[in-house]
Amino acid sequence: MNDFYPQTPELEVHDRTPEPAAQWLGSVNRKIGAADWWTVHRGLSPILATAIHNGHAVRPEVRTLMAISGAERLREEDPFTDFAGCDVPNRIVFHRSRFEVDLNRARNAAIYLSPEQAWGMNIWNETPDPGVIEDTLNIHDAYYLMLRNVLRELEKHHGQFVVLDIHSYNHRRGGPDAEPSDPNIAPEINIGTHSMDRDRWAHVVDPLIEKLRTFEFRGHRMDVRENEAFEGKGEQTRFIHETFPQTGCAFAIEFKKFFMDEWTGIPDRKALIAIRAMVRSTLPVLEECLRATR
Repeated sequence: MNDFYPQTPELEVHDRTPEPAAQWLGSVNRKIGAADWWTVHRGLSPILATAIHNGHAVRPEVRTLMAISGAERLREEDPFTDFAGCDVPNRIVFHRSRFEVDLNRARNAAIYLSPEQAWGMNIWNETPDPGVIEDTLNIHDAYYLMLRNVLRELEKHHGQFVVLDIHSYNHRRGGPDAEPSDPNIAPEINIGTHSMDRDRWAHVVDPLIEKLRTFEFRGHRMDVRENEAFEGKGEQTRFIHETFPQTGCAFAIEFKKFFMDEWTGIPDRKALIAIRAMVRSTLPVLEECLRATR
């Protein structure tokens, strides 16, 4: 299996000082092309991983209107979520920032036009004009057309499929020196299942959660909970379950940002490699769950 970023030097395990996520993403953007919307990698498997908040790029005509800095954007984006899923045979990675267009919101809310839509943050020096907004929403439309086609192919070849919708979330919103969020309400991994038919897919959901909970993660077991910090109410999982009600099972997987400093963007490489191994370990389990119901 080819890595999405083969031999990515910024993620090797060694003792040199880690580079912040902004520098790493800048290197990745140069490799993939700064104008690219997304990358799709197809393989022989019914499992697909997506990283739709991984991106940081913003097209120039939008960036010139923004009041928010790149560092502020990065803090609310999900860097390294593409790396978490890079051993999954089918992968989609979105390269645009959620502050340009948020694929995990419905079309009419996919652009953060008010602070209430963006954690109280003031995004714009100047509100985008209707032409810029329509061009941006065309990206949202094109993504979901592409996703439907990819999933139709998985359905055709495998009968059923599983989507791992990989995200991350902040737990030090009070500042870099503030206490982290209460772990009683902020698990290390949150599995969101709100939009799925939970009874129909219990034979997939329960083994996945059990596999994550029993994985030996750098000497301990992870705190994995379902619908605790988030319920998985995003647009992508909703779209999948509505469009493929009998054949598509989509999880919103939220990793707490224990694998990086959410204020500086500096990653813990060993934690990232362990997350990648954890996701990889679920593939045989998920594929067996799907085979059992054919």
